[in-house]
Formats: sequence, structure tokens, C-alpha cells
Amino acid sequence: MKGTNPIASLFGHSPFKPVQKHMAVVAECVAEVPALFEALIANDQAGIEKSKDVIFAKEHEADAIKNDLRAHLPKSMFMPVDRRDLLDLLGMQDSIADTAQDIAGLLVERDMQVPPGMADDLRALVARCVDAVNQAGVVIAELDELVETGFGGREAETVAGMIEKLNLIEDDTDKLGMALSKALFAQEDSLKPVAVIFWYELIQWIGDLADYAEKVGDRLRLLIAR
Repeated sequence: MKGTNPIASLFGHSPFKPVQKHMAVVAECVAEVPALFEALIANDQAGIEKSKDVIFAKEHEADAIKNDLRAHLPKSMFMPVDRRDLLDLLGMQDSIADTAQDIAGLLVERDMQVPPGMADDLRALVARCVDAVNQAGVVIAELDELVETGFGGREAETVAGMIEKLNLIEDDTDKLGMALSKALFAQEDSLKPVAVIFWYELIQWIGDLADYAEKVGDRLRLLIAR
């Protein structure tokens, strides 16, 4: 019978690799969002359905990783970070995939015709929000290195720089979202009121992808500070 290392058992299985895997799947989920909007712009309902299926599948995959990690997260006092902090980080990551799923679900459930002249600005906002999520993925990919260095030293400085870049990308998405909303309101007299409401909500949801990505970086910054 194979022996068990009593010291290793105190630490349990490392939860950091699953957190990184979860973020990678979340990024894969969001990576399909530009194709979703290209199908919307082209008025390609089959394309919208296809992208929705990919997004939903990736969101479910992320959920499975999340639920498994929550069920097996070590409760040992020897974890290098507070259990609640790690769960909070995981929750922010999960919110990104949930938002992508909400966006895809809306575009399938409701006929969302792109208002005239808004397609290019819509593409720009979506692309920059995807950049934010990808940058959050770059940050989380450093999590195990941070653990090895005790959340300090040169590695912590490197990650802090990555988080700052993420914040700047999110600032860009705020500006793009405001410009797109302004373009929407500029032609609200020619649109149905309910269409304006849904489009405004959709623009906010797209921006939420970047907002939650920034919050992922903020949570990791807090771990470094502690």
C-alpha cells in the first residue's frame, strides 16, 4: 500500500491550477463573442445560434470546474491565501462567462437589429472587451508563480504591471461604451423605444465583460497587498 505524506496531506491538492484552468475556459467562452456579433451584423441567425452554442458549452465547462473546485477546496489553515479570497476571485471569473452567456441568450431570444452606423463602433467595443478578458487571463496565469514567491518580490511587481495594463484596457472600454451609447441615443427618435432600451442594456452587458475582468485583476492585487 502506498504511503501518504502527512505534511502534504495538510495542504491538500493545490487549488490554484483549477483557478487558472477556469480562467482559461472563461477566456475561450468570451473568444466566441466577436463571432456572435459578426453574425448579428450580418443578420445571420444560424451564425448567431452557432456562436451561442459554443458560448453556452464553454460557460457550462467553466461552471463544472468552478463547482468541482468549490467542493474540494482545502479548508486547511495552511493555504497560502484566505479561502474566501480565492472563492471571491473565482466568482469574478465566473461572472465573465455568465455575462457572455447572457449576451448570447439575448441575441437568440430577441431580434436585435444593429442600428444604422453602429456596426464598426460595436465591433471596436467587443474587441476591446475581449482584450480585457485576455489580459485577465494573462494575470491569472501568473497565480502559481505568485504563490511560489509568497506574493512578493519581482514577480509581484511584474503582475502589478500586468494589472495596470488591464485597468487601462478597461478604461478604453468605458470610453468606447459611452461613445456607442451616445450614437444610439442620437438616433433614438427613429428607433422603437423598446429597441433603444434593449440596445442600451446590451451595450452595458458588453462593457461588463471588461468590468469583471478588471475586478479579477483587482482581487489578485488585494492578494498581493496582503
